[in-house]
Amino acid sequence: MRTPSLALALAAGVLAAAATATAALALVPQTSPEATATQAVPAGRDKPGARAGAPPALGPCATGQLCLWAKPAFQGTRQVHELSGVDVDGCTPLPAGKTVQSLANRLGRPVTTYQSEVCAETGEFQTYPGDGVWLPQSPYQIRAFKVWEN
Repeated sequence: MRTPSLALALAAGVLAAAATATAALALVPQTSPEATATQAVPAGRDKPGARAGAPPALGPCATGQLCLWAKPAFQGTRQVHELSGVDVDGCTPLPAGKTVQSLANRLGRPVTTYQSEVCAETGEFQTYPGDGVWLPQSPYQIRAFKVWEN
C-alpha cells in the first residue's frame, strides 16, 4: 500500500515549505503583541546563545502608537508617536541626524516611511497597514513618515 506513504510524504513537504515561508517573512502582522510575543518568538531568543536565525523578539508598542527604533530588531532608542502628536496626511520628519531601522505600526491607520527627510518619493518609501505590523529591519534608513487618513 503506497497511498498512505505518498500522502505522508506530500504532507511533510507542504509543512516544510510552510515553515520556510513563515521564517522568511519580514513583516509580522499581529493583533496582540502580548499573545504574539509568547507564540511567535522561541523561548530564550533574547538570551545569549539563542538559536541563530530565529525571529527577533517583538518590540513593545501599545495600541494606538507608532513605535520607531534606531536599530534593527527593535533595538536602540525607541520613539513613540500617537495621532494626537502628528499631522495626519502631513510629513513628520525625524529629528535632524536621526534615523530608524525598525518599526511597529499600531495606529490603526496606514503609515508610509521615507528615506527622504521631506517625504520625497524620489528616494525609497514604503507603506505599512495600521492593523498591527512589526518590521524588524527596514530596507533603508527611515528619516520621515506620513500617517494617512483611513
